[in-house]
Amino acid sequence: MSNPNLSRRGAILAVAAMLSTSSNLAFAATDSDEKLNLMSVTKDPGCGCCGAWADLAIEAGFEVETTETGDYVGMKRDAAVPENLWSCHTTRIGGYIVEGHVPFAAIRQLLEQRLDITGIAVPGMPAGSPGMGGGVEATAEVIAWGGIAGDGRAFPLGG
Repeated sequence: MSNPNLSRRGAILAVAAMLSTSSNLAFAATDSDEKLNLMSVTKDPGCGCCGAWADLAIEAGFEVETTETGDYVGMKRDAAVPENLWSCHTTRIGGYIVEGHVPFAAIRQLLEQRLDITGIAVPGMPAGSPGMGGGVEATAEVIAWGGIAGDGRAFPLGG
């Protein structure tokens, strides 16, 4: 015969365990959401336009950590950026790669849509893009690659 007090105690412990787990998940989700705003920018130590882009990113509301390296090719290969999309700096944010002088509106859109792609890029260093003479609201042609974008498609991805 079962003991009703033991069953009640077991139920209370089970509920407490579930609450503890869901509470931890809530903290993890909050921490993860905050990290979506963190950009890890890797750039050449002597590149002024990369620094200008990072400063604009801060102005646009992103948190920025900068790492400098003299290994340009290694930086691109470590991030698996296709060679035809290379620019001067490589950024990691929210599980994506952002290559070059990508407009901040495109980065926000990428983070909101959570698309199955590797990243977005503005190849080269086009004049007027953010950090290349353009400000926080500057635009440029953006290319997505990896996942559903394949080897490269215009971003945002259209139907």
